[in-house]
Amino acid sequence: MKFKVTEFEGKVINFADLDEIMQAAGFDSQWDYERITYDFKFVDEADTDAYAYYFRVPAHIHEGEIPKNSAKVYMLAPYLGRHYYPHGIEYDEVFPEWIVNKCNQKLEQIVEKIKADVVS
Repeated sequence: MKFKVTEFEGKVINFADLDEIMQAAGFDSQWDYERITYDFKFVDEADTDAYAYYFRVPAHIHEGEIPKNSAKVYMLAPYLGRHYYPHGIEYDEVFPEWIVNKCNQKLEQIVEKIKADVVS
């Protein structure tokens, strides 16, 4: 499931600022020198299979290299997926409403911080 966030999708942001904002919002990161993905993991306690859901916010390099603080990244559309062991993550599903609502709250939190802290 993709989320439309016009406030930052496609914007160029300083990597160090973005990394600080995402860590403060509770996201973990995986990166290489050209891209980074921030993940927020949900576990649905009511789900008897106990599969995890991942809310992902990706960005690609615009200038420099990750993880240098001076690097600039451009934001891509956030998306939500459900992990099925051992097959991987599926993105075309109907997700629990509480998870979608929590993702929207996280997006609002991130967008507010980006607007307040980052000029691009």
